[in-house]
Amino acid sequence: MQNTVRRPKIAVSADGTGIVSHAGGLLLTETARVTGLQAALTAGLTGWRPARAVHDPGKIVTGLAVAVALGGDCLADLGVLRAEPALFGPVASDPVVSRLVSKLAADAPAALRAVRAARAAARLRAWQLAGPGAPGHGGPVIVDIDATIVTSCSEKEKAAATWKKTWGFHPLTVFADHGPAGTGEPLAIMLRPGNAGSNTAADHITAAKLALAQLPPPARRRVLIRTDSGGGTHEFLNWLTAPSRRLAYSTGFTITEDMQDAVLRIPARAWTPAYDSDGGVRDGAWVAELTGLLDLRSWPEGMRVIVRKERPHPGAQLRFTDLGGHRFTAFATSTRTGQLPELELRHRQRARCEDRIRCAKDTGLRNLPLHGYDQNQIWCEITALACELLAWTQLLALTGHARRWEPKKLRLRLLSAAGKIVRGSRRLRLRLAARWPWTALITAAISQLQAMEPG
Repeated sequence: MQNTVRRPKIAVSADGTGIVSHAGGLLLTETARVTGLQAALTAGLTGWRPARAVHDPGKIVTGLAVAVALGGDCLADLGVLRAEPALFGPVASDPVVSRLVSKLAADAPAALRAVRAARAAARLRAWQLAGPGAPGHGGPVIVDIDATIVTSCSEKEKAAATWKKTWGFHPLTVFADHGPAGTGEPLAIMLRPGNAGSNTAADHITAAKLALAQLPPPARRRVLIRTDSGGGTHEFLNWLTAPSRRLAYSTGFTITEDMQDAVLRIPARAWTPAYDSDGGVRDGAWVAELTGLLDLRSWPEGMRVIVRKERPHPGAQLRFTDLGGHRFTAFATSTRTGQLPELELRHRQRARCEDRIRCAKDTGLRNLPLHGYDQNQIWCEITALACELLAWTQLLALTGHARRWEPKKLRLRLLSAAGKIVRGSRRLRLRLAARWPWTALITAAISQLQAMEPG
């Protein structure tokens, strides 16, 4: 039976007062306050503040990060915050913002150092506030390195043809993994021309240095670097295993002809069932160790090579390197203890880095909006700040399923919620809709952040 009841026509007027959009954005500004991010940016960017300037560069950069976290993808989207001064305070005009970004790009090395130092200080404070929930608590900090393609339809500075036959850039990203209970946060987004290589050891070393500098000093003592096969090079692994660093690694390893021959020599009893993502036995997948069957004298001492074989899923096309109807992958690790299935599962969980990259592209990285290369590197830092504000908000104020929500869901349910500003008794009060399903979650998270001392 068809429902013929019509909804009443909605009359629209523009006479509402005290109403604000993106009221949930208060979560982000409170996170910037308690972590000390805005204060650190203000202190670090003092040298770029013109005499008698009204707007502080640190507040402008923080505002840009909040706007990008809310879904913006260009400098002009700061206007979303400018339209709500009761919620976000005074915001600089578009020309002022554009001049600041150009000024920072003109002195890019120093400006990037200042912004990165502020990010590192805020991260230290965020992880201290998180306590047992911080990355690396009870184990190593897992750091994932991976490259991605950012396409560009225009001839921006240093844009070039990529290995995927597209045009644009090939940034190298580094993320700290929050584990299965959370998301992750960027430690570095290193912009590179589109023709940059996937396995360039020098770029991996630079990205790793930037990432390690972001970690709180106590966390640097136990770090596991995970990469795909692009990081499985002699030069990069030699750098990781230098005695002064004491870094653990788990990197993809390209299967060569020698490895294929070694796989054929593995006895059937040596294959151990692999684990699923939940830790259970995975049907049709096995792991074994190849270390003793390979000549690894040219590789770092103590390196182990572990191989996985699996029956391809129905419809998958086998490659010529697949033997006996199985698909083989391998990785190298410096970890000396632990069961093979656990080590292989830990390495396979590097796929979460792909999720972090996808979320970063939903938070400003999909499109580099500026023309200059240094300007776009500044934009990458703003993108990293935006991703960090989202990650730290979840780390410090959200629990349960909301702790793992991706940016699109956070925006749809929390950040885009509307509210009303009520003034009285010399106070501002933000009133949210009582019937909005996630109002209780928003108010509890804001209350938890406001109860924390600022960094």
